[in-house]
Amino acid sequence: MSYLRFEKALMTNLQESLPKEVLRTNRSGAYSCTTIVDCNIRKYHGLLVVPIPELDEDNHVLLSSLDVTVIQHGAEFNLGLHKYQGNHFSPNGHKYIKEFDCDTVPTTIYRVGGVLLKKEVLFQHYEDRILLKYTLLDAHSSTTLRFRPFLAFRSVREFTHENGYANRDYSEVDNGIKTCMYPGYPELYMQFNKKNEFVFQPDWYRGVEYPKEQERGYYFNEDLYVPGYFEMNIRKGESIVFSASTSEIKSSKLKKMFDEEKQIRSPRDNFFHCLINAAHQFHLEDKVSGETYLLAGYPWFKVRARDTFISLPGLTLGIEEHDYFEKVMDTAAKGIMDFIEGRPLSVKIYEMDKPDVLLWAIWSLQQFAYDLGRDIFLKKYKELARAIIDFYLENRHPYVKFMENGLLCVEGGDQTPMTWMNSVSGGRPVVPRNGYIVEVNALWYNALCFCAELAEYNEDEEARAKLAGFAERCKVSFGSTFLNQCGYLFDYVDGEKVDWSVRPNMLFPVAFDYSPLTNEQQKNILDMVTRELLTPKGLRSLSPKSDGYCPIYAGPQSQRDLAYHQGTAWPWLFGFYAKACLKLYKQSRLSFLERLMVGFEDEMTQHCVGTISELYDGNPPFKSRGAISFAANVAEILEASQLLEKYRL
Repeated sequence: MSYLRFEKALMTNLQESLPKEVLRTNRSGAYSCTTIVDCNIRKYHGLLVVPIPELDEDNHVLLSSLDVTVIQHGAEFNLGLHKYQGNHFSPNGHKYIKEFDCDTVPTTIYRVGGVLLKKEVLFQHYEDRILLKYTLLDAHSSTTLRFRPFLAFRSVREFTHENGYANRDYSEVDNGIKTCMYPGYPELYMQFNKKNEFVFQPDWYRGVEYPKEQERGYYFNEDLYVPGYFEMNIRKGESIVFSASTSEIKSSKLKKMFDEEKQIRSPRDNFFHCLINAAHQFHLEDKVSGETYLLAGYPWFKVRARDTFISLPGLTLGIEEHDYFEKVMDTAAKGIMDFIEGRPLSVKIYEMDKPDVLLWAIWSLQQFAYDLGRDIFLKKYKELARAIIDFYLENRHPYVKFMENGLLCVEGGDQTPMTWMNSVSGGRPVVPRNGYIVEVNALWYNALCFCAELAEYNEDEEARAKLAGFAERCKVSFGSTFLNQCGYLFDYVDGEKVDWSVRPNMLFPVAFDYSPLTNEQQKNILDMVTRELLTPKGLRSLSPKSDGYCPIYAGPQSQRDLAYHQGTAWPWLFGFYAKACLKLYKQSRLSFLERLMVGFEDEMTQHCVGTISELYDGNPPFKSRGAISFAANVAEILEASQLLEKYRL
């Protein structure tokens, strides 16, 4: 039986099936995303969603959906599904779905009377081309298929409405047409692998609604343009391949292309393979510059520096894709050196200037060194790591000051978010963290110790002694600054102001390879985290006993901003929790952690099928929220999975 398979009873129940989304990407920034019943419920959904750098930095929905109608003996059965005003769904094509699975590619089987029709969908790697293959598995009489494309030609942040400016012109191409609704957009090529008839019948379908946008407090209504429809006969056993792309292709190649692309798809037949498949979806290779990145998540995230460095080891080293680690790090290294040397960034990475980002880069490099060996690390990244350490020691970071006590002091955090807890309300940080911040200094101590270890390995006694001295000074100050009489760590210390909030940031000095705390102190902190923050979906960002606890991430943007880091659960933190548990308790915590992993395996058939959402409510039933697929979460759950496997051996 398929791992990711859904039966008719679930598919026909829209309350159960509509929240389940499917994401496919081309590893160059374009994607295809909808629900398992092919009903778009977000403005970000679409069959072909592509970046258009000539217009802006957003993705753009070109082809929103494709309705297919089965025609026999003059009777028409439309397999499409849209939500319209008044909570009206039409044309209710989901009632014909027999089953759905996406172990290899999303596959839907429809039954219409004696007709059995299979649809398979895949996104061609590194090309802006979505391919749909329709195979007539069974039919007792002649059958015709009609394809009606719904066009949007808009940014994912906007909506389109009926207007007189949309261009209705089209041109015939090889077994299809090309059209472009507005200036500045590329042509959309819609082609089939066999001869067909295109009937020009332009119309606007008005009042299409996106309930997820309504739920999030945004405008949620638009009109979609349909230029007409394609029609062709299909024989029993025959396959028809449809292509939508920004470039033309020879139609006779479509079937072979589909089969070849499907052949190289890795199966999602278990939890681990689902995570690997999800990891690949964050790959981003710039087709112009050739630079390699990791997207922070789908569908709205860009390439963010902190997310890149936190995610990179888990998304690459954890699945033995060392080459991709080096490609991403080499691209990021350009941005790091641009920032260190005061130049505008030459790469498309955002938020490089935050106080902890370069320290996360060293943490990422540390994982590379441990995985591939110190010799390879020293050859490739020694100078980069040293440049980062010197940047902090020489007080050249615009928001960080290296203090006499060996700690790093963050400046401006009360006005601008400086850490991963970066939500803003009314122009001010919801969680203002300033001064001595616990995970920033845990990262700093870990970086100093790691670089001192490398200097010793490289027989550079002068550098080792210098770095070890700074590390020892940091260690002494860390305990006296952050450790409180209740046995856990202050979240930050800003002069006379100390933050007693119980947050997961205290876990990092326990989870990192080098800790400034004693074993007993680390165990006390881990126990506190377990009691107050652990959930089946990760760690809460704030204890229920702390002031401001707000565990439900729902409602309009302003309401969600206030809850973002005030009690919501984050799966990526579980990876560090698992490391801390195994570091301190070895195999005695193995079965406990394995039981917790079940909560993440459940997610493979929830929200976005085969991946992990951005965050979860901090209270039961721990509902998934935010972005449908989040790189740091996939990375750290992958790492936790691999770590548990090592301890089983």
